[in-house]
Amino acid sequence: MNRSELVAALADRAEVTRKDADAVLAAFAEVVGDIVSKGDEKVTVPGFLTFERTHRAARTARNPQTGEPIQIPAGYSVKVSAGSKLKEAAKGK
Repeated sequence: MNRSELVAALADRAEVTRKDADAVLAAFAEVVGDIVSKGDEKVTVPGFLTFERTHRAARTARNPQTGEPIQIPAGYSVKVSAGSKLKEAAKGK
């Protein structure tokens, strides 16, 4: 399912226009991105998903073409965890 299909499904389910559903989806993505980029808290949609920023330590890797070791600096990543209702849906229950 791509974004336009998701917007159409949301609009049908919530009985709103596609434009309104798209605006809500865009606002949700923006709010989650803002909160995760700050890193002080995680975003939880109960039973569905949890988004949080995680720290990745600096590490040594290998260049696959030359085999030389290269340094990868420390940085941040995003951890997304499925909630209980989403896990049950994936099991087909």
